[in-house]
Amino acid sequence: MLKKTDKNLTEIVFDVIGDRWKVKIVESLLQGTQRFGELKKSVGNITQKVLTSNLRKLEEHGVLIRKVYAQIPPKVEYRLTALGKKLKPMIDSMIDWGMEYTSKMGGISRKWFAQDNNEDKKDESEKS
Repeated sequence: MLKKTDKNLTEIVFDVIGDRWKVKIVESLLQGTQRFGELKKSVGNITQKVLTSNLRKLEEHGVLIRKVYAQIPPKVEYRLTALGKKLKPMIDSMIDWGMEYTSKMGGISRKWFAQDNNEDKKDESEKS
């Protein structure tokens, strides 16, 4: 069971990277420094406005650094901070879980998956 302080810490994590776009941005930047256009392309079907907003929020939270070069046309690069790079194990775990979930869900129905979960619960209760 989560203690009150633990719950607050989880809420902080969700505040910082708690939506699909932020996670995809971080996942993309784990590959290295990227310019805005490269990032937009690698993240996928995201609007310029939403990408800009999420990049600003991630910068405010200290997850990434935005570097602006004084040139024309403007050149802006984004890279993860040391703190941002520490998200890699969590994102790797999410990817692993997603692969397992997808393989389990494959061509089967959600009803079957729910039954499988009930069997997991039954196994757990028998161990107690």
